[in-house]
Amino acid sequence: MKATIWHNPRCSKSRETLAILQATPGVEVEVVEYLKNPPSRDELAALYAAAGLTPREGLRKSEDGAKALKGADDDAILDAMAADPILIERPLVETPKGVRLGRPPENVREIL
Repeated sequence: MKATIWHNPRCSKSRETLAILQATPGVEVEVVEYLKNPPSRDELAALYAAAGLTPREGLRKSEDGAKALKGADDDAILDAMAADPILIERPLVETPKGVRLGRPPENVREIL
């Protein structure tokens, strides 16, 4: 099974999630460092839809740029994330079984 992780190597939760993926037999892991290779707005919208999340739920609220989005709608949030990928909560993991946000990292086990 292929698993794609939208990863930030500086994030402990992202590293823990990657370790779970790498330790799971039969999983071929594709690592996308999303700060270097960000997903498009459309990719983000599709990932959140597949995960059952709203863009607001996928927003990294601790970032300074997120504060300006307090009253924003989903379209504005997606636009902001596409323009500044640090606003994307991480890690997102996609497999043929679905998409999960790795917070907590154990969430990814649901789609393995």
